[in-house]
Amino acid sequence: MHEHRDPQNPEGRRSPRKRLTAEDWADAALAALAERGLAGVAVEPLAARLGTTKGSFYWHFANRDALVSAALARWEELATERVITAMEAAEPDAAARLGALLRAATVSAAENPLEVRLLAASDHPEVAAALARVSERRIGYLAHLFELLGFPPAEARRRGVLAYTSYVGHAQLAHAAPDSVPADPAYLATVTDALLKGSAADPR
Repeated sequence: MHEHRDPQNPEGRRSPRKRLTAEDWADAALAALAERGLAGVAVEPLAARLGTTKGSFYWHFANRDALVSAALARWEELATERVITAMEAAEPDAAARLGALLRAATVSAAENPLEVRLLAASDHPEVAAALARVSERRIGYLAHLFELLGFPPAEARRRGVLAYTSYVGHAQLAHAAPDSVPADPAYLATVTDALLKGSAADPR
């Protein structure tokens, strides 16, 4: 019986392992954080998860704290800036964008415990700082949408805070006490309707 040889690799040499990037490590850290909290961000288990050695880690990061910082920056980029950019491109109408944003974010947070894990780790200074930055960015963007709908700045800000705290509370309860919060899209639509009362987009 003849051994099969790949014609593209007649000597049977093992193909070189894909070189991991700092982004790969940050993504793996976020996945571990979602699964086990901040304590899950540990170099050796992450190296095993990525199929590499600690040497790869130290090529990119000085220590675990640097990885935590990179993971938090990655979370800010993926879960806030890219979401806002995608919504801006996909939906020109401010009311429709607000509804789509709140529904998508609430469903995502209910399915993925990452943000709940981060809130639970808010006693860590860097996590607390990242949560503060992200919360302010998200509330500011929501307030911007309410201003586009005709609310004066102070009222737009108030509704932005209300919308964001509704989202955070829903996410927390979806993981801690899932039977206490409705998960259907119709319910999420009613939340948006309540927030829009008094705007030009509210037909009543």
